[in-house]
Amino acid sequence: MMIPRRRFRDAYQELYDGRFLSDGYPDLEESGVEYFSEHQQSSSNLDAIFECLAQLIDLSPEPRTISIIGCGPNPHSVRWLLDRGWDAVGLEPVPGSAETAREFLGDPTRILIAAAERLPLLDNSQRVLVMESVLEHVDSPIASLTEAFRVLEPGGVLYISTTNRHALRNGEFRSRFFQWFPAIVKESYVFAHLHYEPTLANFTPRPAVHWFCFSELCSLGRQVGFAQFYSPFDLMSTGSSLVGNSAWRRLFLSIAQRDPWGRALALTLRGEAVFMLKRPSAVPEGRSAD
Repeated sequence: MMIPRRRFRDAYQELYDGRFLSDGYPDLEESGVEYFSEHQQSSSNLDAIFECLAQLIDLSPEPRTISIIGCGPNPHSVRWLLDRGWDAVGLEPVPGSAETAREFLGDPTRILIAAAERLPLLDNSQRVLVMESVLEHVDSPIASLTEAFRVLEPGGVLYISTTNRHALRNGEFRSRFFQWFPAIVKESYVFAHLHYEPTLANFTPRPAVHWFCFSELCSLGRQVGFAQFYSPFDLMSTGSSLVGNSAWRRLFLSIAQRDPWGRALALTLRGEAVFMLKRPSAVPEGRSAD
């Protein structure tokens, strides 16, 4: 049965009675903190990330600095790193989530309130940056990558996992094949989520607004100065725990690593993760760039 438009209109007028539409859905941030505090996974992907990082750079030199951008209200990844001797901090743009994260860790100095576009970190200070499920939510991907490049030390690595526009499933919106929708439909869903129906994107105050493919991530990285780009496929060995004992996975990995067309196919289907390397300084220590 069709719901009369008048009922919708009256409901919206009641929702925003005495408030500006730009204020968004009432208490959205609080609802988001509550939702993600309950649903943020306790397991970390850092074991797999570090297995790949170890094939790319030397992780032993001190200081071992690393930042988790978008750590969420339950920063298990920060705790995992601290337990292993890393000088780790988490950054979170939603104040309520940051406060919950500080309580989770029991150390307020390890959680900073900051957006990816403006990191309160020193130039060339971080060995590794991790951005898991972050770049799709930021206001400006190029500004976020510029900041990441600034704070990484020469030879440092930025790891990104994000949305894949070619994937068959999405975990961002409660709508099948959302990543395939036309841009104007996506924008309308984002608007509806922020103002009228916050369940559409799981109550987040920063819904996903960017959808990428691997080549686009490489292009964005090059624009800000990153030099080399690797997928997890490039950094796995056939004996990797990520491959296991599966003969099919070993064959797939061999094709993805050795054949450009095979790699392109693999990255079309699973191109949501990339390791971006900041070029090591080309100027020897003690010499001027002049």
